[in-house]
Amino acid sequence: MMLVKHFLLAIQFFTRIPITGKLAAWVGYSPEMLKKSAAHFAGVGWVVGGVAAVVYITFDALLPSAYAPLIAACLSTIATVLLTGGFHEDGLADLADGLGGSYDRDRALEIMKDSRVGAFGAMALVLALLTKVALLAALGGLEMWQIVTLIIASHVVSRALPMGLLALLPHVGDAAGSKSKPLADSISASALFSNIFWCFLLIPGVFTAQAAIEFIAGMGLAFLAWCFMWWRLSKRLQGFTGDALGATQQVCEIAFLLGALLVLGAN
Repeated sequence: MMLVKHFLLAIQFFTRIPITGKLAAWVGYSPEMLKKSAAHFAGVGWVVGGVAAVVYITFDALLPSAYAPLIAACLSTIATVLLTGGFHEDGLADLADGLGGSYDRDRALEIMKDSRVGAFGAMALVLALLTKVALLAALGGLEMWQIVTLIIASHVVSRALPMGLLALLPHVGDAAGSKSKPLADSISASALFSNIFWCFLLIPGVFTAQAAIEFIAGMGLAFLAWCFMWWRLSKRLQGFTGDALGATQQVCEIAFLLGALLVLGAN
């Protein structure tokens, strides 16, 4: 029963899905519960990725235009932004502003706390969304089960990988005002394995040799993207912030789709 509460708390924290009234009272909240909900962040990817996949395949099938995959990709991306409130996209913009705005660590962290979007953040956000839409549109020629598997996998895997930052880096920045601070000391071995388990649930969708290669390629490039983010955060900030976690999710999501499509293009 507590696992369900922790999962619903993760849903509440990372999406705009309303958990209110009696359900919210039943779930409850405490910093300790939020720490334990870290075990289910990849599980949130199943919800967000599931919605994204349904929107994509629905409009890709209904629209007669040759541009149906592109329109479906745009609408699918809009659906995920609405569902999450642009939570991770906002982190990407803030991190880009901080790292692009100053080479000084303290100044970069100060810039990241500013709610206004600067030039570097705007460029990063626009380029990330354009790349994501383009990659999703490129899925249009695949079988429906491949599209569903790759979209869901991109969201699940990209939410599991940032948990490694919690394990390897300290939390930096404004500890009192940060939403991610309760998670900073929380990531345990069991929470890491739980996120890996959520990823293993993807395996039934990888039931052909080609699908397995696509999945492995996506995982491989997403992991390389995570390594890059870990290196940059270690060097520039000497730690992670909530914005860094969101940015890492976005980078890994794009990298997963790119890796899978590179394999498809090679065949």
